[in-house]
Amino acid sequence: MKVTLFITCLVDLFHTNVGKSTVELLERLGCEVEFPDAQTCCGQPAYNSGYVKEAKEAMKHMIRTFEHAEYIVAPSGSCATMFKEYPQIFRGDREWEAKAKALAAKTYELTQFLVEVLKVENVRAKLQGKATYHTSCHMTRLLGVKEAPFKLLKHVEGLEMVPLPNAHTCCGFGGTFSVKMGDISEQMVDEKIQHIEETEADYLIAADCGCLMNIKGRIERAQKPIQVMHIAEVLNSHE
Repeated sequence: MKVTLFITCLVDLFHTNVGKSTVELLERLGCEVEFPDAQTCCGQPAYNSGYVKEAKEAMKHMIRTFEHAEYIVAPSGSCATMFKEYPQIFRGDREWEAKAKALAAKTYELTQFLVEVLKVENVRAKLQGKATYHTSCHMTRLLGVKEAPFKLLKHVEGLEMVPLPNAHTCCGFGGTFSVKMGDISEQMVDEKIQHIEETEADYLIAADCGCLMNIKGRIERAQKPIQVMHIAEVLNSHE
């Protein structure tokens, strides 16, 4: 099966090991992974900030870049959700609506692809310790991917999963929200970390690098002994 990797900006610039883990995991499961060098931002930050005209130019570029992909897989529920929103954004556009629909139909978040397309729940990963999982807003509420991560984590050898209190609450990142509303964002992430500490977990796992960057940054500043990992890194672990 041929998979085209949508790497996302945060993975490309800040969390490169997540990209490496994603590729290694997919290849280990028999996928041929392609990487279009022309890919850029999906346009989400500009679109969410109200710059629709400018965002559409980035979106058109991404549609052209991934036009010939069989499956598009992203290690990010948020960015995959943005691709899924393209048809609504280009609704009524004779040139781009059909292309946007085609792109959205073949786009998957990583865990969604593993469980729903590859039909795999046990990837033979190993990681010793106790972990809790942060459910990111876009992935669960907009993309609708809720069970796939837990199905995969359940089979990680040596990993004890514990529920995260108030798991449904936002970590405070919210893309540009954390910049525009810094004081509120800080209080939200502090509350999130308080709940993580209540679980006494060794690891905090999530599937979106925006959430991970926000939570990890605050954990490191507070000098908390909690390791933050993307789910791709966990599923690619062989400890």
